[in-house]
Amino acid sequence: MNKLMLGIAAVAMMVTAGNVNAATRMKLAHNLAEDHPTSQALKHFADEVEEKTGGEVKIKLFLNGVLGSEREVLEQLQNGAVDMTRVGASSLENFDSIFQAFTLPYLFDSEDKFYRVMEGPIADKIYEASKDSGFVGLTFFDGGARSFYTKDKPINKPEDLKGEKIRVMNSHTSIKMVELMGGTPTPLAYGEIYTALQQGVIDGAENNPTALTLGRHGEVVKYYSFDEHGRIPDFLVIANASMEKLTPEQQKIVKEAARNATKFHRDLWSEAVKTAMEEAQSKLGVEFSYPEKAPFREAVKPLYDEYRKDAAIDSLVGDILAAE
Repeated sequence: MNKLMLGIAAVAMMVTAGNVNAATRMKLAHNLAEDHPTSQALKHFADEVEEKTGGEVKIKLFLNGVLGSEREVLEQLQNGAVDMTRVGASSLENFDSIFQAFTLPYLFDSEDKFYRVMEGPIADKIYEASKDSGFVGLTFFDGGARSFYTKDKPINKPEDLKGEKIRVMNSHTSIKMVELMGGTPTPLAYGEIYTALQQGVIDGAENNPTALTLGRHGEVVKYYSFDEHGRIPDFLVIANASMEKLTPEQQKIVKEAARNATKFHRDLWSEAVKTAMEEAQSKLGVEFSYPEKAPFREAVKPLYDEYRKDAAIDSLVGDILAAE
C-alpha cells in the first residue's frame, strides 16, 4: 500500500511539474506585411512577453492576412481560434458603435494631440468598450494620417473628387465621408487595391504614405494629396477568454509589453513615413501636394451632426475635441 501511495504521489508531482512548465501558446494575427512597422512592433511585443514571463507565454505571429481579413480574424478571436489581433477602429465599429468616433474625419488636429489623447484616460475607457463582444484593448498604434491618392489628377479641393471612384474601408463613416466630398466610395479589402487600381476598377484610394511603397500603390498612382482627413488608430485586442488563461502577473506583463510596443512603433512609424515619401517621389514619380484643409473639413460637418446624436459618441467626441 505504501508503494502504491508513493507511486500515485510521484505521478501527481510529475503532472503538476508538467503543468507549471507548459507554455501558454497564443496566436496573434493581422493583415500587414512582415516589414511593416506595426508588424515589427508586434514582434517586439511578443518577444518581450516571452522574455519577461520566462517562456511561460509564447505568442506566434500570423502576418500578411494569412488567417483572413480584419473582420474574419475578429470573428476567429470571438470563437477562440485566435487570441489577439491588431485591427483598425473602422473594423471595430461593427462590434461597438463607440469606435465610430475614431473614424470621424479631422477628429485629431495634430499627431501630438493624437498621442496625448490615446495615451490618456479617454483611451482606457475605450479599451473596455468591446468587452461584451468578447475582447478588450491592450494598446493602440498610429495608423498614420490618411490622405487621397489618385491615378490621373491631384485632389486639391473636395470638388476634385467628383466622378472619382475612391477605395474606402468598409465602414459607414468612410463611405459617407467620400460621398460628402463628392466622390464615389468603393469599399474593397486592402489586398485588392493594387489590382483594382491597375484594372481601372477604382481611380484612387485613401491611406497614409506607406501604402505607396509597402503596398506598391505608387507604381500605379501618381498623385498624393496631403488633405490628412483621418488619423484612425489601430488597436491591439485580446480575447477575454485568452486573457483569463493568464495569471495576474502574466496579465501585467502583457499589458506593459503592449504599451512598450506602442513606444517602439512611434519611432519606426515616423521613419517609415519619411522613407516612403522619399522613395515614392524619387523612384516611383509620385507628386505630392498640400491642399488647404478648411474646405474638406466643411464638407464633412454633416457626419458630426449625424454621429453626435448618439450620446456615447457625442461624449467621446466632445472629450477628444476639448482635450489639451
